[in-house]
Amino acid sequence: MTLFDENVSVVPAPRERWRRRTVVGVWALAVAAIVLLVLTFLPSAYVIQQPGPVFNTLGTSTDADGQEVPLISVPDEDDSTTTGQLDLLTVQVSGNRDRTPSWLELASAWFDRSRAVVPIDRIFPAGQSTEQRNTENAALMTDSQNEASAAALRELGYDVPQQISVMTVDEAGASAGALQQNDVITSVDGTAVTSVSGIRSKVQDAAGAPVEIEYERGGIAGSVQVTPRATEADGETQYLLGVGLLISFDLPVDVTIQLNDVGGPSAGMMFALGIIDKMSPGDLTGGEHFAGTGTIDADGNVGPIGGIRQKLYGARDAGATLFLAPEANCNEVVGHVPDGIRVFSTSTLQQSLTVLETVRDGGDLDALPTCGSGS
Repeated sequence: MTLFDENVSVVPAPRERWRRRTVVGVWALAVAAIVLLVLTFLPSAYVIQQPGPVFNTLGTSTDADGQEVPLISVPDEDDSTTTGQLDLLTVQVSGNRDRTPSWLELASAWFDRSRAVVPIDRIFPAGQSTEQRNTENAALMTDSQNEASAAALRELGYDVPQQISVMTVDEAGASAGALQQNDVITSVDGTAVTSVSGIRSKVQDAAGAPVEIEYERGGIAGSVQVTPRATEADGETQYLLGVGLLISFDLPVDVTIQLNDVGGPSAGMMFALGIIDKMSPGDLTGGEHFAGTGTIDADGNVGPIGGIRQKLYGARDAGATLFLAPEANCNEVVGHVPDGIRVFSTSTLQQSLTVLETVRDGGDLDALPTCGSGS
């Protein structure tokens, strides 16, 4: 029996060729995968700001030994009835000059309202190491605590003497050979100075012209003319004396603030409010959960800070319902307030206290200053 005809050839069926559209799609996917792989490892020139830890100034923090201690301590404090919170807020930075976020991480942050993508030079200036930045932020935190203590005690009626002294002199700066370390600055161009920011303002107003600086050196009064030198920062011209200044206070009350691993000056206002609550009878918060931010000087002036949008989301996530924002940051607040938070603007410690007292006493919140209709 014959199974196959020897004269018949069997031809295999032709393979079905891919359609042109399919081929294009496969190549597009391959190119996209390669691009994503490259973006994962390609360095960027940006870092990411995001909400950081939140600390209740009326609560506790962890000290260097890992023990829970009061964040603010004052002798004979009277805060036994406090049931609310006064939260200070922080911002974390993801990335540094040694390791920048990938482009995929940046893309993810770009679409997250609680995070911000910022140029790395704004957070880590060229030529400044991470260690130098941390040292500078630690010094700013110490200054902030001292200024907050002075502002709070003055608000409570205490007399708080102060002085501004020269801490360092840049050997190549404008004041080299004119001012010395430990000189106590008393006036600039005939105007008595009470803050470091006041000195900087007077120098800036001179726009490069010589300024007359009066000082005390070893108890002996003297004066000298210094011509500030111009430098560019963030697209603006700044005039510098070439000295590091230190403001010190003779506090009549021993105020202790313990907060590790947090730097910068932006917690000043909340420190001051916490000190006042600790030293005042009753409950300053009225049992409400406040959060806030802002620098402060010894005269009680509240100044702007960075990362306020991230701090708004950090406050919301911590459960705060009321927020104190520096008036100077209002343009960044409007249109960016998370649901569930009511924002009030403030430019002085007294205004911040008025907000707390109005809330505590059930007053008219609509009469308080805000950052506009957006808040």
